[in-house]
Amino acid sequence: MIKIPKFGDFEIDGKFIFEIGGKNKTYKQIKNEKNAFIVSDDILTGAYNKIPLWLFGFLY
Repeated sequence: MIKIPKFGDFEIDGKFIFEIGGKNKTYKQIKNEKNAFIVSDDILTGAYNKIPLWLFGFLY
C-alpha cells in the first residue's frame, strides 16, 4: 500500500519511505526516519541510502 507520510514523498507498506529529488537532494527531510531512501535523478550509481531513479524503471 502506498501512503503519503509526514516526512518524505511516499511510504510503501508502512516500512519504507522514499524522498524523490535531483542529484543534489539531501537527507534533511528524512534524516530521523528509519528505512528512508532518497531516489535521485541524474545519478548513475547509488550509495548508502541514495538510489538512482532509473533503477525503478526495471520494476515496471
